[in-house]
Amino acid sequence: MIAASMTPVLHSVQQWHLESLGTTSPSSNQTPEMLHTRFSSWTPLENKSLNKQLFQERVRLISHWFDMWNDKQRNQFLHWILLKCSVSQLKFVGNWFLENTPVVKADFTTLLPRFISLYIFSFLSPKDLCAGAQVNWHWKFITEQDCLWMPKCIRFGWFLPYSPAQNEYSAWKHHYIACAIHLNGLAPRGTNETYEALNVPQTENTEQKEKRCEKWLQKIAQERLALHKKELLKTRPPWLSGTQSSGFFRPGFQPYLSQTIHGLVGSPEALLLMKKRVSSNFILSDQVYKEVRSVPNFNLATEKHIVLASLKSMPKRRNVAGSDCYPVLPHKCHLTVSQRYVNKAHLHPHLVLISSQIPAYEMLVNSVKPGVIPLVYEYCGTTLENLFNCIEKELDSQTARSIGIVSDGDSRRINLLRGYKISTKDLLTPEIREFWKKLGSCVTSQQEGGHIDIFLPLAASEAGKELLTQLSDLTGAFLRTPTGIASGSYQHILGEWLGYEKDNSPPSLYFTEVKLQMWLRMTELLEDTLKTIRKQLIPYLKDLQKEMTGRIIGQIVFDALNWSEVQDNQEIAKFLTDGLMELSSGNYENPLEFLSHFLLTKHNKNKDLRNQVFLTECNPEASVGASIKNGKLQENTPEKRERFARELLISEKNYVHVLEIIRDVYTKPLKAALASNRPILSHANVQIIFSDILDILQLNRWFLAKLTQRLKEWSPVQNLGDILIKFGQQFQIYSNFYNNYAVILKTIDQYRETTPLFRAFLKRHDKTVDTGMRSLQELLLCPSKRFEEYIVLLHALRLHTPTEHTDHEDVTSAIKQMRQYKDYIDQLKQNMGRDDQILTTQRLIQGCPQLLKANRYLIRTQDVAQLCCCSEKVSAPFRLYEHTHDLSLFLFNDILVIARRSIFHKPFEWSPKMTLQFLEVVALHQLFVEDIPESKYIKNAFLLQGPRYQWICSTEEVNKFPWLSTLQRAITCSIEENGF
Repeated sequence: MIAASMTPVLHSVQQWHLESLGTTSPSSNQTPEMLHTRFSSWTPLENKSLNKQLFQERVRLISHWFDMWNDKQRNQFLHWILLKCSVSQLKFVGNWFLENTPVVKADFTTLLPRFISLYIFSFLSPKDLCAGAQVNWHWKFITEQDCLWMPKCIRFGWFLPYSPAQNEYSAWKHHYIACAIHLNGLAPRGTNETYEALNVPQTENTEQKEKRCEKWLQKIAQERLALHKKELLKTRPPWLSGTQSSGFFRPGFQPYLSQTIHGLVGSPEALLLMKKRVSSNFILSDQVYKEVRSVPNFNLATEKHIVLASLKSMPKRRNVAGSDCYPVLPHKCHLTVSQRYVNKAHLHPHLVLISSQIPAYEMLVNSVKPGVIPLVYEYCGTTLENLFNCIEKELDSQTARSIGIVSDGDSRRINLLRGYKISTKDLLTPEIREFWKKLGSCVTSQQEGGHIDIFLPLAASEAGKELLTQLSDLTGAFLRTPTGIASGSYQHILGEWLGYEKDNSPPSLYFTEVKLQMWLRMTELLEDTLKTIRKQLIPYLKDLQKEMTGRIIGQIVFDALNWSEVQDNQEIAKFLTDGLMELSSGNYENPLEFLSHFLLTKHNKNKDLRNQVFLTECNPEASVGASIKNGKLQENTPEKRERFARELLISEKNYVHVLEIIRDVYTKPLKAALASNRPILSHANVQIIFSDILDILQLNRWFLAKLTQRLKEWSPVQNLGDILIKFGQQFQIYSNFYNNYAVILKTIDQYRETTPLFRAFLKRHDKTVDTGMRSLQELLLCPSKRFEEYIVLLHALRLHTPTEHTDHEDVTSAIKQMRQYKDYIDQLKQNMGRDDQILTTQRLIQGCPQLLKANRYLIRTQDVAQLCCCSEKVSAPFRLYEHTHDLSLFLFNDILVIARRSIFHKPFEWSPKMTLQFLEVVALHQLFVEDIPESKYIKNAFLLQGPRYQWICSTEEVNKFPWLSTLQRAITCSIEENGF
């Protein structure tokens, strides 16, 4: 009875069936292992956890079986399982294969756009196109396009006698085949008449001579072609067609074996090709005929001997497949055999490396001469190994006659790449040393004239000379660099060079003179622009620096210490607070070093050590003075003093040369026109423009003569300060020029617009090689920049003049004179810029009245938010304010201009457009300013009260107090000036 009761009945429902469906809970005496193994062929549908677990067990079981099957059984299983898959599952399998299985072979014509495929096929010869048409129907359709065959027909003068229909294709191919079949049976004039070529009337004697030449050439060409085809099939690589139009080689180059048909000058085949190409040129045809008559005994053996003898004397190069092959020269029929195969310009080219860090490097690349290989490399993200691989790729296993390096740096180091500053210390790094050794192997030896040109003034400093010595030992090549640190952006390139040869200067070796001077001028403009941008961005960058410094310091502190430890250690927290407060109040170039030194001094009770640390870190002038006292800068002082004195002389020569350009290019022609009664400008206008600058030229020529005389008689005790002081006493000549500077420029602009002769004169002389690619206005700008150069050079001269020297005091006095006059020039610049600033502000504000007035200048501009009080009956601490408009306040020294600011955003543009609408102008002595106390509902607000209106304004916390203090000070000064 018990056994019968335990036997399951057919179609009976068991307890675990209900449990798998989720209707009942499993009994306590059933284990999970029993549920996993019982009736494994049945899948529970409702219980997702059991379904997933059972599915994983079955997958592992099938995977175990699959591993035990042989290859045939696995293929049968895959075939059976794919037959049972639906369409979506088969698509999933196909996509998986596309993603994970790389395509080894594919028809590029089905993957690329059609125009790219046509461009690739355009390099094939007619024979190769016909072979490609036999691949498949798609290749046949592409290779029979008229755009491929039409240029090949027109090249031989075969024009289609009809216009193809709209859907007709391969018409030009059939026309080419028809013309090629009957080519040998017709004379050139008969060919022209048959194939619609351009027919030029010829005389009867010329026609007969041409027919005789054509028959004789065809007979010789057929014999030579048969022999060369056999030799071509034996020796050519299997991947080349051996024809001229093969796309494997670069444009303008042909395989050697195919060039033997028409490459050697004097061979009948080459002359035959020339005859076909210039059939309309009868004079050249006669020359071809005479040249063929002069080589009747020229056979294949003689031709092969000349070719092999010429190629043995030339270095080999690597082709794409990696095998050695002889160099291929361009096809030029007018060259001799020696000129064709021994061309040193192709064997040893010039290479110039141009860094992307150079300003306007695109213009510098454009100025590279033909025949020089330019290599532009990325300054950031490039390694020395990658740079050398690029050099090898450009040289193509050849050695360069010279390599030029144009990169960022100074007289002590070469900033070749980011993270690779080449100096005497860094040169010992194995990676840098290996790079320079490899670079030296890419240049020919010194006996063959090889050299490396570095466009940085390394020869102007002792550290740079030491670096040059080490680089010369590493590379084994002759190095050339500029010797002077001429003022201006990259102007040292045009100065004197170490190892300079007059007929082979590095700038003229690599670059075109006109374009190089244009690039030098562009770098000067970029530097001036960057100064202005840097000045405007300094406040923003300082705020960003403080913010980032605070975040970094906080992250470092809380990575090392948790919050509880910081709270427990009150002393550390106090020191950190003091250090951060002092850091925020000062302007330090390296905040982290300052904070570390601050904590060190707090920890160290020795005050002498503290003073010593801050002396070396935060006071560079004191450290330089200490090093001078220690004798570090007194080594070779006479030699350095002489070098800087000569640098002053060289820069003065360049400056006088610029002034002489104004005299020779502009002044003399204008005065000559006046003397010839054909004036371009009146005598009064010529005097207004050029009289002051000619006086400056006379003064500086006197100064140059004195400097030249002193340096000819140079000795360690020679003085220059007395000349500098006498020169500074005559600065009244410069003052006359600057007082009339605005009038001079206004006169030039006025007569350029109103006088066509003067406009043509300026157009003919401005920005030419004679003027150094500068205009007249740009040349007149040189005197204002000269005083900055004087101060820099005199500081260097005084630094290397001992204090006991008799010239030290005079040089110091001269520097003081130069600084005073430079301050005077800066003040003139500021005064001249004030009126332009007022006019710019006036144009910026819509509906603004006339603002330009004598002695008026703009002090500050402030953006604020205009607020409106909801109810003035409420007590002040509880008043609510509403933001109504945005205002811009323009503070002048006597008035305050208030304008409404509106901002509009345009589609597809990042920067918004701002417009200003004029509201009110208030005299400062009538303006009342009141600070509004902060409350829960308003912060950083103030009240502006005028005669008619009042404005409640709010700004940011950092701008409120500077703005109010500046405004109050301007109001006070205005009241004092008006006597109120």
